[in-house]
Amino acid sequence: MKTLLYGVMALVLAGPAGIAMAAGGSETNIAVPDISLANLKQAMADKAVVLIDCNGSASYAKGHIPGAIDFETAKTDLAKRLPADKAGLIVAYCGGPKCRAYTAGADAAKMLGYTNVKHFSGGISGWKDAGEKVATADLCDKCGLAKGSPGCCKPPKKE
Repeated sequence: MKTLLYGVMALVLAGPAGIAMAAGGSETNIAVPDISLANLKQAMADKAVVLIDCNGSASYAKGHIPGAIDFETAKTDLAKRLPADKAGLIVAYCGGPKCRAYTAGADAAKMLGYTNVKHFSGGISGWKDAGEKVATADLCDKCGLAKGSPGCCKPPKKE
């Protein structure tokens, strides 16, 4: 009983981050501001944004915002995939307004020191509902990741 009591006290004292970690969640869940569809499209047109798709590789393969990084395959070497400029715009997104999966990508970018991290709350569903084009990727039969993506067991063929 004492052990249980001490465990509960430790979680209470640790606050939300401690409770999230105990529940297997993200360590930080750092709040990030939203970006509108119009501002996202402008940043994409200006080539001034790096997009992080946090929907998982299977969803990424079926449809993602063009140019987005598949967070599931890139998370181990995300630093190499993001710009050197820590003030560069990074936008994480997931399925839609009620989805919270984006926090993993946003938190990872923040933990790497990026200071201009935003969330596209419309997600892939909002992108499609707005009539915007999506990009697709083939999945590898062996590992299930997008073919040629980091971590895929089949490297891209050289031409």
